[in-house]
Amino acid sequence: MKEKSFALHKAIVSVALVLSLVSTGVTPSALAVTQPHPDEPLNKEEAKEMLAVESVEELDNGIKLNLDQDQVAFVRLFDKDLVKVSVLEEGREESYSPGIAKKDWETPDFKLEEKDRTLSLKTDEITILVNQEPFGIKMLDKEGNVINEDAMSNGGSGYADDKPYVFKETDENENFYGFGEQSGELNKRGDSLGMWNTDAYGYATDTKYLYTAIPFFIGLKNEKAYGIFFDNTHRTYFEMASESDDYYYFYADGGELTYYMMYGPEIQDVLDRYSELTGKIDKPAKWTLGLHQSKWGYTAEEIDDIASTYREKEIPIDTMHFDIDYMREYRVFTWADDYADPELHNSLDSMNFHKIAINDPAVKRDEDYAIYQEGTENDHWAKNPDGSTYFGEVWPGESAFPDFSKADTRKWWAENHDILFDKGIDGIWNDMNEPAVFDGPFKTMPLDTEFGEGDDIKLHSEYHNLYGHDEAEATYDAFKMHKPNERPFVLTRDMYAGTQRYAALWTGDNLSRWDHLQMSIPMNNNVGLSGQPFVGNDIGGFGGRPDAELFARWIEVGAFLPFSRIHYDSDKKTDVKQGQEPWAFGPEVEEISKKYIELRYELMPYLYNAFNEAAESASPVQQPLVYQFQEDEKTYDINDQFMFGESMMIAPVVEEGAISRELYLPEGETWVDFWTGEEFEGNQTITREADLDTMPIYVKKDSIIPSREVQQYTDEKPLENLILDTYLDDETSYSFYEDDGATENYKDGDYNITNFTIEQKNKNMIEFSRDLEVQNYDSHISSYTLKLHDQSAPSKIQAASSKYKEVNSVEEAKDTQESYFFDEEEEVLYVNVPADEKKKVQIKFSGK
Repeated sequence: MKEKSFALHKAIVSVALVLSLVSTGVTPSALAVTQPHPDEPLNKEEAKEMLAVESVEELDNGIKLNLDQDQVAFVRLFDKDLVKVSVLEEGREESYSPGIAKKDWETPDFKLEEKDRTLSLKTDEITILVNQEPFGIKMLDKEGNVINEDAMSNGGSGYADDKPYVFKETDENENFYGFGEQSGELNKRGDSLGMWNTDAYGYATDTKYLYTAIPFFIGLKNEKAYGIFFDNTHRTYFEMASESDDYYYFYADGGELTYYMMYGPEIQDVLDRYSELTGKIDKPAKWTLGLHQSKWGYTAEEIDDIASTYREKEIPIDTMHFDIDYMREYRVFTWADDYADPELHNSLDSMNFHKIAINDPAVKRDEDYAIYQEGTENDHWAKNPDGSTYFGEVWPGESAFPDFSKADTRKWWAENHDILFDKGIDGIWNDMNEPAVFDGPFKTMPLDTEFGEGDDIKLHSEYHNLYGHDEAEATYDAFKMHKPNERPFVLTRDMYAGTQRYAALWTGDNLSRWDHLQMSIPMNNNVGLSGQPFVGNDIGGFGGRPDAELFARWIEVGAFLPFSRIHYDSDKKTDVKQGQEPWAFGPEVEEISKKYIELRYELMPYLYNAFNEAAESASPVQQPLVYQFQEDEKTYDINDQFMFGESMMIAPVVEEGAISRELYLPEGETWVDFWTGEEFEGNQTITREADLDTMPIYVKKDSIIPSREVQQYTDEKPLENLILDTYLDDETSYSFYEDDGATENYKDGDYNITNFTIEQKNKNMIEFSRDLEVQNYDSHISSYTLKLHDQSAPSKIQAASSKYKEVNSVEEAKDTQESYFFDEEEEVLYVNVPADEKKKVQIKFSGK
């Protein structure tokens, strides 16, 4: 009866989704939400047959536990707040998935003790308690508080029907975040989650399986954070208090039981440690942070026309994308004549556009096609169980699939990218890499498809979630091979933990619907909390077409996405032949689009510095409020607000027809309305009016937002005048990072770090100073413009004996060193400070 009810539920959901798609202009034939093979539930009764420790061996960095049932466990301390737990069949060696970037750790000081059949491994930060009978793990902080512990009454950890599993205790006050790309809300407590990379075109708000598998999450308990990474590449499941408020558990269809636990107590500490384990992003090229424009179905002429129109209308943009249309009958590493035309590429180059080309893994079966010939001759294809090449239908028809698990295949794939780079392609966009197969079971390869060779053969059931990861590595290596010292840009639809080392992520084929705009915010926030800060969604939606209101609201959000791209589906798949460029919706939406895109380009120094922080510490660029305010319980479940970098809070309008919204201002800060300058104390909910051209933005008091003048593309003009947009209460500082934004010279130390401090010394004086921490890059900056909000007219500004001159406009102040202008109406003071000023600049007021 239960199975029939579930089937009926799925049928109802499918019908409802069809109706909703039709209402947005997506034809029913475009409905292609694909779910994988049915879930395999855990045998909980078998799980209760728990393991017991028979003997213990001390290791250099932990302990080995010889268990009954022919099992062995390892508990290893990789750092003072990071532990690896493995439970294996006796005789099996510990292993690492390709998701792991760092395997060699300096063992922390720890103390091993045994008392009452409980082993204790204690570092300066955590204590790991190992119960011997039954076998179970508990982690404590240095004060002795329980951070995380196995749920012994449910089965602890082990194997049931060869499925590795772990049960953990929880209570109703514990919350869960991360898990990579997931539909639904931010806080995943109460959710049943699955990870099996799936081509989920037109996914819904309750679709369980999407495009990525990142089996990592952050638990927040008593305002303290910990992380768990279940390093298993098979299909994995996470029941996060979905069955009871007392426990959660995770398990996999197969493979080994290996997981890592890390302690914060801050969420940032957890992310920093997790990304040390799995890798951090590279510093991106600045052009990749500009606006991108794309469509499936642009003709070569349309690509040129769209690019020209952006320039004519002076709407900033950096990049045009080439979708699969550019290929010759969808054969990878080929060019169709129109798209290969030198005039097209010369035109885009003359307008200073960067170019990104899509690339799919499927290689057409064609004996006259060089790529297929090479792949066959050199044994580069995934295999059927009988050793023959596996073929499946994708865009080019019957196709073979590279076996990216093999190093020589990855090298061969990388080598072929010269065919794209020789046309001036600057970035590669990896699509269909779940891998998607049109005629395969559940739209992918059969589970018994083989990868690797000899003793290293893996079945698709194990390798599936790694396929896009290894392809991303091969693509990343193509840049190292063909474009040495140029920062790679790889965009992927599919990833595993650690793929952030190689690629940015976009969240697949979303729809032009309000619920998809709403869902994109918690989705991106959780991706950021999963170690991947470079994430974005198709602005306006991919499937269907938005109306003017929806596009306007979406482009407002899109201007603040880490990866900002307008991308939409082929006209063949929708009844609504609506363009999705900013001017396609009329003058009002064009102006709104231009306003927010220009704001993104003004904020480029701030955005680039946020990415620098992401590269250094894995701090997300788009952050849920709980990331910065984990001691404020009111932030734990907020789905429709986010922090953009350290200081700016974005509160988009995501409800159709709304011209106002309620928003929460976290406690502990004073918040300034970016548009009006009005100030609010935190720990309150306010209502903000927001007509169509207004997206509420708030800035934390005591913040500096570095910005610059608008450009039409990121490297149009050198940065000569850095604007320090300052919201001062008491004292604020900012560490400004600068390099060339294009090469990898920064790895050799070719960068600057300048520390700015602005302080309210007393009621009558503000003082500005800067410290040159690192100065190895030949900067173009010749001056700083202090933009001080909520000020009065100064009586005097000077640096030592050098007095600053009052001028008559903002523009004159920005162009004239040692000058200032006070905007009386806005109550904003502009002060131009020479970049080589060594003295403190004092701004004095009379009777302030």
